[in-house]
Amino acid sequence: MKFHKYISIVLFTVTFMSFGQHDILPLWEDKVPNSKPSDEKEQHEVDDILRISKVQTPTLEIYLPPKRNTTGKAVIICPGGGYGILAYNWEGTDIAKWFNSKGIAAFVLKYRLPGSKSIVVQHEAPLQDAQRALRLVRYHAEKWKINKNSIGVIGFSAGGHLASTLGTQFDKKTLADGDEIDKVSARPDFMALVYPVISMHLNTTHMGSRNNLLGKNPSKTLVNEYSNELQVNENTPPTFIVHSTDDEAVPVENSLNFYKALKDAGIKSEMHIYPEGGHGFALAIGRAYLQTWTDRLFDWLNAL
Repeated sequence: MKFHKYISIVLFTVTFMSFGQHDILPLWEDKVPNSKPSDEKEQHEVDDILRISKVQTPTLEIYLPPKRNTTGKAVIICPGGGYGILAYNWEGTDIAKWFNSKGIAAFVLKYRLPGSKSIVVQHEAPLQDAQRALRLVRYHAEKWKINKNSIGVIGFSAGGHLASTLGTQFDKKTLADGDEIDKVSARPDFMALVYPVISMHLNTTHMGSRNNLLGKNPSKTLVNEYSNELQVNENTPPTFIVHSTDDEAVPVENSLNFYKALKDAGIKSEMHIYPEGGHGFALAIGRAYLQTWTDRLFDWLNAL
């Protein structure tokens, strides 16, 4: 069985490298910031989905719609995985293809995971990568036929935590210095959060995400800093939220509390809570009316 799985991984890798139709752009041209040398290697595991761990070189995989169909909108996609892995196709490239079908450019973010031995300050790396991704897309907007004022972010589960961190802390200084791209605004023009981790507080959080991002004994200051319901202000972008009541991995209170914070700050937002769906449903294909959440997202995007 192990031999067959190894062959499957090799064949997948060769196919991906040989027949991929989408450009992959490194986030950083030279040395990745907040990094140090290590013997760690990036890992890809394939069973029902592609799981990427120990990311060494953060990238954007670029999905552009045909020119005839382009709307000028774009979105950065943050796959989930508890800050331990990236569910790269399930909550990444499959989502990008859906956006392309609606004329929206999509960029799948392969962000660094905080448990990597190659990172200096572990909790800072995901936000550094997300900020850089948004800036890169805005910097190259004209080349990619994108309206630089219509660039958003979507995140799933822990990727939703990263997306909401970007949306509420886009102007946080995470680099000692930078290049021309790092001078561009990292503020998303909209956010979409799908069964997102929002809080790091014990009564609400997803413990795997919290432990991976902040460690097992984080300070109260660090917990509050990454509890994004506390970081909402008048500059937070409009937000679309999807969650299910029966989510046993990430409590629905993450979304409820974040929506209340958005409402209190006067941010125009929309939330859909489904009675059933569990966690990690992604596009929810074949899941009765749960699969229509993408229709609700498309309607909301058109109304922005």
